[in-house]
Formats: sequence, structure tokens, C-alpha cells
Amino acid sequence: MNVPSFPFLGFAVLGAILYNLLPAGILRRGLLLLINLIFLSTFVHGWQQALPYAGFLLTGFLGTRLLMAQGPRWRLPVLIAVILFAFFWLKRYTFIPAAINLPFLYTTVGLSYVFFRVLHLIIDAGQGQIKERISPLDYLNYTLNFTALVSGPIQFYQDYREQERNGEKVDLFAAGWAAERIIVGMFKVAIVSTLLMQGQKAAIADLAVASTFPMRVLYCALIGAIYPLFLYANFSGYTDFVIGCARLFRIRLPENFHHPFIAENFIAFWSRWHITLSNWLKVYVYTPFLMTAMRRIPSPAIEPYLAVAAYFVTFFLVGAWHGQTSMFLFFGVLQGGGVAMNKLYQVAMTKRLSRKGYKQLSAEPWYRVFCRALTFTWFAFTLLWFWSTWGQLGQFIQQAGWPAVACGWVLVLLVAMPALSLLRAVQGPIEARKVDPAAVPASRYWRTALSTAMLIILIGTTVLLNGPAPDVVYKTF
Repeated sequence: MNVPSFPFLGFAVLGAILYNLLPAGILRRGLLLLINLIFLSTFVHGWQQALPYAGFLLTGFLGTRLLMAQGPRWRLPVLIAVILFAFFWLKRYTFIPAAINLPFLYTTVGLSYVFFRVLHLIIDAGQGQIKERISPLDYLNYTLNFTALVSGPIQFYQDYREQERNGEKVDLFAAGWAAERIIVGMFKVAIVSTLLMQGQKAAIADLAVASTFPMRVLYCALIGAIYPLFLYANFSGYTDFVIGCARLFRIRLPENFHHPFIAENFIAFWSRWHITLSNWLKVYVYTPFLMTAMRRIPSPAIEPYLAVAAYFVTFFLVGAWHGQTSMFLFFGVLQGGGVAMNKLYQVAMTKRLSRKGYKQLSAEPWYRVFCRALTFTWFAFTLLWFWSTWGQLGQFIQQAGWPAVACGWVLVLLVAMPALSLLRAVQGPIEARKVDPAAVPASRYWRTALSTAMLIILIGTTVLLNGPAPDVVYKTF
């Protein structure tokens, strides 16, 4: 069952009606487990395909329960290692010997996000941050939450349980809010991301036959610049959709995007893009790494450079998590290198200009315009190793030539400066909550009319094309 799609929406709405009719307690939680299992079963063909998945879940549950009972301190690192190995093994990472891979097909849909939830439970239980006893029912509902199973967002257990106990009632206003998020999300995925992907494919095809240097530059720029826009529409649209669906079950999933393209540096970008992944890595990788390094090297002069190293390790793991190939490892190097160089630059500029001087420079309009465009351009550049292969990249360079490729990226930077400044001018007041709620763009009437128009376009497109619902890129991870 594709997410988002009309069949999934019908499944979620029916489940939500039954869920809200039942009294809070074991019946409601039992129904939610049934819904979660039915959804997961749509990706499984035969009981054998479900066994590795079930084994991973069972290992996480037993490990969590074991750590909640007081015992030797070595239990936590051992269980973390077990969960890591099980994940890498089931996902068939290339550094795991092929000889020990399971000799049959099995489902791994959503396993990467289940992995984050399970590892979070293991670590928090081992550190004594989870006080209540986790029942099998609560564990399965948290790890297999069907609204966030395929591609997140990643919600912490404590937040999930609090909302499960005391979730806000689904009244008419909440249902309207959920409907708006669902429609906007589906529109982003089905219409916007589809058009952007077709635009990039057209640019790739046109590059192969472009006969003039200016046209090759243009197509190189389009190939690089369109994909981040496509990925944002695709992934943020999915997130909008599942956040709306979860609200019907009295659960507020965490937001995953917050106007990422108006970020003025790469560190800030990752606080706005895939926010729940960034937060998870901050809690369980960046902070422990930095604290450990600072204890072992207690030097104020060295401390900023330890942060640089922590940033690199953390965001290198972002790329490594996405896939098993050298492309994703290099993608991780570029992500880690981007945030590390950003931090190193901040340290160097603070030393050169003083903290006050660097703050004044960062407030200059021209500087902010340039940094915003540079951040977008760097992110678009790193994504080349996210969506293509080494062979495809070599082919693009051969077709365009190095001068056209270089000029294409300069063109992306130059166009991004005014384009993102305009975006900032529109989104800035909304972000700062300086927009009058009665103003036309922010009014409920305008949003209702816009959502209705989107729904009509969605239904019309679905009926005319009569094709399968578009897939979400992050489903493959």
C-alpha cells in the first residue's frame, strides 16, 4: 500500500473512526496494533518474509526489558552492538560477508526507521531514562506505527506514550487541520514532485543532444537544481500527509521540515531539513561524541575543533545510513564535510573578526543573500551522489564538458540568490508569526479554497492518468 495514496487514506480514515469510537485503554491500543499489523502485512508475501523483521523487533524488545532491570554496565554497549549488527546484516551492507546473508527474500520496508526507534529505546532504557515498564503492546505500537513506518518522522517513545495517553480529541477543527495537511501533502507528492522529476528527466535527455555551450550550461544547472526541489516536495509532502493521518489517531507526529531553503548556512540547513533525523543524531551521536572528546581533551582552545570533528562524524553517518554503496559513503563525506567546514569557518571568522564583528557581518543583507544561495548550491551538489551513479556522472561530464559543468553550478548560485531572497521575503514573516491571521494568504477561507482546488486537481489527475500512486524516495531507505 503506497503512502500517500487514496487507498491508504481510506484505510487510515476507517481505522481512525473505529479508534475514536473505542474507549481509551486496552481496546483502543489493541485496535491500533491490528491496524499497524494489517498495514505491514501489505508488504509481506508469505510468513517466511516476515521472520527476520519479527526477529529484529523481538531482539529490541528483549534488550530493552533486560536493560530496564539493573545489571552490569557492559550490557548496554553489547546490546547496542547487537542491534547495529542485526540492522547492517538485514540491510545487506557490503562490509557484511555475503556468505552469512539469509538465502531468501524478506521485507525490510521501514526497517531503517524501526532501527532508530529500537536503538533509542535500548539506549534510553540502559541510561535509566525510561521508568515505566514497556509492554509488548506498547512496544509494537510505537515501533510499527503505520503512519510513520515507511519513512518516519522519528518520534521518541516518551512523546509517543504521552500522546497515546492524553492525545487531543479529534474535533471538527482538528479534523479540518488534518484534512488540510493531507491534501497539501498529496498534492506535493503527486503533482509538484512528479512535474519536477519530469523536468529533470527532460533536462538530462536534452543535455545529450545540446549543440551549443550556453544550452549545455543551462541543462547542467537544471539537472543539479531541480532535484533538491523535487526531493523536498516528495519527502515533505509525504510528511505532511502522515502528520495529518496521525492527528486523526490523536497523535501529533513531530515536524520534519521547517523552510529549509531559507537557511543561511549548512548547519542551520540541517536544523530545518529532515529535522527528526538530525535531532536523533544530535542526541545519540553528536552530543555523546563531543562530551567524550572534551573529557579526554580538556582544552578550551581545542574545544571548537572537537565540535568540527563531531559534526563531521555525525553527518557522515547521515550518508552512510542512506545506503550501502560507495555513492552514499561519498554523499556522507560531503554532508559531514559541509557541516564541518561550516563550523571551521565560523571558528576562524570569530577569531579574525571577534564574536561581535562576525555577528555584524552575518547580519549584512548581501552576505545573507550569498550564504543562502551557497547553502542551497552545496546541498544540490551533494545530492548528485544521492540520486545518480558514478557512471551517470561521468556521462554527464562527457556530454557537457567540464567548462559547462562548472558554469552550470555558477548559474545555480547566481539564480538562487534572488530566488531564495524572494522566498525568504515570503516565508520570513510567516516564520516569525508576523502575518495577520486575517490576511488573505493566512486566512482559513483562503487555505480552504486552496486545499479544495488542490483536491480537485488531485482527483482529476488520478482519474485521468489511472496510474499507481507515486512512490516516496525515502521509502527505499
